[in-house]
Amino acid sequence: MGLFNRKPKLPADRRPPLDRDERMLAWATVADGDGVVVVSNRGLWLPGRAHRLGWHDINKAVWSGRELAVTPAETVVERDGYLVVTDLPVETYLLLEPGDVPHQVRARVTSSVSYTAHYKLPAGGAVRVVGRRVSGVDGLRWTVRYDPGTATDDQAVVEQTDALVAAARGTGESETTA
Repeated sequence: MGLFNRKPKLPADRRPPLDRDERMLAWATVADGDGVVVVSNRGLWLPGRAHRLGWHDINKAVWSGRELAVTPAETVVERDGYLVVTDLPVETYLLLEPGDVPHQVRARVTSSVSYTAHYKLPAGGAVRVVGRRVSGVDGLRWTVRYDPGTATDDQAVVEQTDALVAAARGTGESETTA
């Protein structure tokens, strides 16, 4: 990229409060002009949020060519060795000059996933088991996300999920499956 094609620096009053070891990689102004989407090595700063959304806390991110749609995860319950998460409402941002934001978001969300597999449960329903890298933390953080309609509190479902997570943790934590 030539000198004259460089994007201007983000004004200091619009910069998020980055951690000491955090660096800004890309940014884009939201079309309404009031917000800024900032990509850092540690996560995504979105308008209206006082804190960074870690890459491991994003269940899905989609770029339509004009809009960035982010689906954050919410922890429902903590079980032995993993978290049960669900999708929060999708947050959508119209970016007229997205620059490198869509590419960086896709690359970082994808690279945070070390293991993912979807299983039908004998007790009924289905679950996705995911092992993700967390910036600054050794090892993987394990989460499960149940398909709608799965009886998440049913003892048989919990036992089957425990066994699936235990098996996934034993695979060497480096494989990705569909």
